[in-house]
Amino acid sequence: MRIALAQLNYTIGDFEKNVFKIKEAILRAKKEKADLVVFSELCISGYPPRDFLEFRDFINRCKKAAEEIAAVCKDITAIVGCPTINPKPEGKNLYNSAFICAGGKITDVIHKALLPNYDIFDEYRYFEPNKNFHCIEVNGKKIALTICEDLWNVEDDPMYVSSPMDELIKEKPELMINIAASPFDYSHAEKRKNILTRNAKQYRLPLIYLNHVGAQTEIIFDGGSMAMNENGEVTTQMKFFEEDFMVIEMPFSKLPAVQPMAKIDRIHSALVLGIRDYFHKQNFTKAILGLSGGIDSALVTCLAAEALGKDNVLPVLMPSQFSSAESVTDSLALIRNLGLKHELIPIEHIYEEYIQTLSKQFEGMASGIAEENIQARIRGMLLMALSNKFGHILLNTSNKSEIAVGYGTLYGDMCGGLSVIGDVYKTEVYELSKNINREKEIIPGAIITKAPSAELRPGQKDSDSLPEYNILDPILFQYIEQRKGPQELIEMGNDAALVTRVLKLVNTNEYKRYQTPPILRVSPKAFGQGRRLPIVGKYLS
Repeated sequence: MRIALAQLNYTIGDFEKNVFKIKEAILRAKKEKADLVVFSELCISGYPPRDFLEFRDFINRCKKAAEEIAAVCKDITAIVGCPTINPKPEGKNLYNSAFICAGGKITDVIHKALLPNYDIFDEYRYFEPNKNFHCIEVNGKKIALTICEDLWNVEDDPMYVSSPMDELIKEKPELMINIAASPFDYSHAEKRKNILTRNAKQYRLPLIYLNHVGAQTEIIFDGGSMAMNENGEVTTQMKFFEEDFMVIEMPFSKLPAVQPMAKIDRIHSALVLGIRDYFHKQNFTKAILGLSGGIDSALVTCLAAEALGKDNVLPVLMPSQFSSAESVTDSLALIRNLGLKHELIPIEHIYEEYIQTLSKQFEGMASGIAEENIQARIRGMLLMALSNKFGHILLNTSNKSEIAVGYGTLYGDMCGGLSVIGDVYKTEVYELSKNINREKEIIPGAIITKAPSAELRPGQKDSDSLPEYNILDPILFQYIEQRKGPQELIEMGNDAALVTRVLKLVNTNEYKRYQTPPILRVSPKAFGQGRRLPIVGKYLS
């Protein structure tokens, strides 16, 4: 049997575009003499559709799209993901389903059983879990068809009380197929492969895994679809971070070992894809950002130029009387290296106007954070004015370390339509920047080597108010990603006073994170949909 794998980039709710892509792939599969073509989980609607699923019109349009796809499957079978209505009055209104299309119609429907309800997943909010299992049949071959999480219950500590494959294996299938919407994080590819390998070995069956690719706001899908033989050996590996299509034939034979992408390359590729899809899927073309002379804005400028093209990125330099001359010259060097246009808007006179206007109210008080934040808000206001006037989308340049401890100004440097590196710790910002420079210097070396500073007062350095990032970031990682409590962090060798201080900063600045732009997710635990903490609470505060 010849099987086509269609790893595509969908847009949530864009039925016309999604159907076109799917039909195009079906026609290609026919030309290449495939018997079966496989698409990903909820490919018709795009994933995750979230509360669009609460609109009956949305579900009806999904069904209509599925019927349109089925109509072109007269001499080929297709597996497509789609939400369907639960006909029973009990339970949730919908199933997360896969349609089997053949003979010009929908011939069978398989429902997802294991519904993830952790981190960014919220499927039990919408879907009823399947409790009845059966294999499908294509060209006389019996296939155990599962949907994403349905294969994720082979861990030593199972999350669910049932295993769909334990039921399906009773019908003696010859092949497993898993259609998925498995989001990217920099460690997920290995875990995903391990889960699939365990399934292939446990059930002694070859396996096809078909994943989404592309970004949906903050969630990035890396593709990486694959096939395995019954020994859990990868026989087909599709591209990461790109659409891909291929036809494979049973039985599957082992591929030579493929060198995995380095972590830093994965993060880089994911961020570029995230920027590109955020813009293109909303018909935005141009980005604007503040370029300070620091490493964060330099990195975001490089990523945006790669994602959108040099003619579509406008960096704006806004030096104050506290900005060093080097910050301006280093920024201009970066702009030249990338071939960008730019704007230069000094803010010293605007800042002095603010201070003069507030002189009565501020009389007798020492200059401090309020005055520093005025500068950040002036810059935010100028960037938003340019954004409004010319239709550019403002990119936020704050990193995860700063966002974690509240080292940022609401309505100032925390403005933006998209947070590009808000899930990238400061130490990782340095790694990404050095990686960009691996072949030639694009980010000036002085930007990478100088001490981090917001430059809001004379001689200011981040280390004046924060621990050094090589000390801060491991504590943040253990608390945020690993959910280690204060005592555990202290037992790991961290200073008790420092742990108390850092964790208090993280918790008391939750209100700021509720007001940040969507953050591109590249880690196992990003701020946003996957980390839901109360603003008002006393834990460690």
